[in-house]
Amino acid sequence: MTKTEQEIKKERKAMSTIGIRKISITELDTDAVVNAANEVLQAGGGVCGAIFRAAGHRRLQAACDRIGHCATGSAVITPGFGLKAKYIIHAVGPVWRGGRHGEPAQLYGAYYRSLELAAENGCRSIGFPLISAGIFGYPLQGAWEQALRACLDFREKHPDTAPDVVFAVLDDGIIAAGRQTLAAMEGR
Repeated sequence: MTKTEQEIKKERKAMSTIGIRKISITELDTDAVVNAANEVLQAGGGVCGAIFRAAGHRRLQAACDRIGHCATGSAVITPGFGLKAKYIIHAVGPVWRGGRHGEPAQLYGAYYRSLELAAENGCRSIGFPLISAGIFGYPLQGAWEQALRACLDFREKHPDTAPDVVFAVLDDGIIAAGRQTLAAMEGR
């Protein structure tokens, strides 16, 4: 039994969306935002530092200290504290070491586990940075491919619970690369 074009369009409309915006992750009005975290869940620089400052460093660090650790390729969740977001999901991406040490699977896993935590906690929207593409040195194109593949795979496997995804990026070149990659992966 094949689906009609109208049924296919209706299904696509009901699916979660994936977008890329020029905005600070701390300004997103999503149910959850993702922190590009380190394994020991300590405040850092870049996206991590911005999230800690905006959420309230002392309270967020205390919540992270109670969790203690998060393995590379996974994620944990805390309250959002001073952010608009109800939750902060701390995802640990890999440090790039040439791509032969499991980095692609670890990066994919960090995104996928973040989406699982969002769905498990009733989130209908989630904001991501481009994990591992900054100081962790992951090549831009590969970082986008793993990020978007994880989001598309999650949406396909969990169409009823997949949250809407927003990638918060501040650099125009990185935004353009992401939009081009997303269009190619969605077949547009």
